[in-house]
Amino acid sequence: MPGILRQLSGLGGCTNPVRLAGHRTEHNLDTNTGEIGPALRRLDSAELPAGDLLVRCGNRRTTRCPACAETYRRDTFHLITAGLRGGKGTPETVTTHPRVFATFTAPSFGPVHNRPGIRACRCGRRHAADDPALGSPLAPDRYDYEAAVLWNAHAGALWRRFSIHLRREIARRAGLTQRELPEHARVSFAKVAEYQKRGAVHFHAVIRLDGPAGGDTPPPHWASAELLGDAIRAAASRAVVPGPVLDGRTHTFAFGTQLDIRTIYGPDLDGGQALTDRAVAAYIAKYATKGAETATGTLDRRLRFIAELATLNLPQHAERLIRTAWALGARKDLAHLRLRAWAHMLGFRGHFSTKTRRYSTTLGALRTARAEWQRLQAAIARGDDAQPVDDEETTLVLAHWAYAGTGLTATEEWLAASLADTPTIPTSEGDAAR
Repeated sequence: MPGILRQLSGLGGCTNPVRLAGHRTEHNLDTNTGEIGPALRRLDSAELPAGDLLVRCGNRRTTRCPACAETYRRDTFHLITAGLRGGKGTPETVTTHPRVFATFTAPSFGPVHNRPGIRACRCGRRHAADDPALGSPLAPDRYDYEAAVLWNAHAGALWRRFSIHLRREIARRAGLTQRELPEHARVSFAKVAEYQKRGAVHFHAVIRLDGPAGGDTPPPHWASAELLGDAIRAAASRAVVPGPVLDGRTHTFAFGTQLDIRTIYGPDLDGGQALTDRAVAAYIAKYATKGAETATGTLDRRLRFIAELATLNLPQHAERLIRTAWALGARKDLAHLRLRAWAHMLGFRGHFSTKTRRYSTTLGALRTARAEWQRLQAAIARGDDAQPVDDEETTLVLAHWAYAGTGLTATEEWLAASLADTPTIPTSEGDAAR
């Protein structure tokens, strides 16, 4: 019993782990002679209490695995924070660089129920914040479902087009050519995609103006948050992606008219008036673990057959968006959009969180640091001595693992539920104090 509890507690609350069968052996290797020494440690899945090696699923969706999604959210928080405050390889001087928080919305595809709270909706009623009617069309038969799905499918390409225009607009305002701009400044950003209740994707982005080498170099003297904001507005208005021609109708995609750009201030300027780096990081990290299912009530996994919708209790608006994506996916001229594979995401197939290379650290680096810390803790628990490694010797790892299934047995689920919650990792000074 203690063994299986230790193995389950190592999952950190993951409810849908991957089961692996196989073995792993560590040997000393003499790099001069190539001689392989005796086995130092051996791990065999058959000897583990669960009968398999259990590995966390790592799913970022909170509806699929809350524990792994929470780890992803915290990693995203630290990634965004490092680009705003410094740390984890990013210098603290980035706090002096021009930084803005921008929200890019989708255009209108038809009037929908909105304005929760004291203001009346277009329908004449006042909606509660949790009213399921929010986001649904006032007149479903006149709502442009085709354009809504195709907008989601082209949203990633539109962001790429915007980023190209942004560099052009910054260069124009600095009196430089687009080719000269990299010698003076660099645009760094991190963004996440969020679904509005109507099922349309929009983007939240932290955009920073750095020197030519990124956050390690100061921005040029002409760089300012005002110049950056003005360039973003111009680039967003010029970014256009041509779409397909369907039944004589030409689709063209651009951002909506609602564009919100706010300057990010330091960590000590809050009080509800200034947008702080802490608030921005928490806001973006929150949406990094949410997909269309949390906003519109749609699916969090792919459909194999459209007939599956008959067995699901989906909101009418979400179901119609899925059916539209499925129908468009049957067209050969839209095969490159893979709409049937991404029908559960209402056509959107882009990454939910992306960043430029020089913005800050990476999620991979954060995972590697966490894995190294866990290995160190395991070595301390075993009582291994922390001896320096001989320059002429290294460790040879021989491993073979095969997929054995997914999930926990009924007994393992019961034992996992009985375990106490894992300690939380603070994501702000307030959390640390608590």
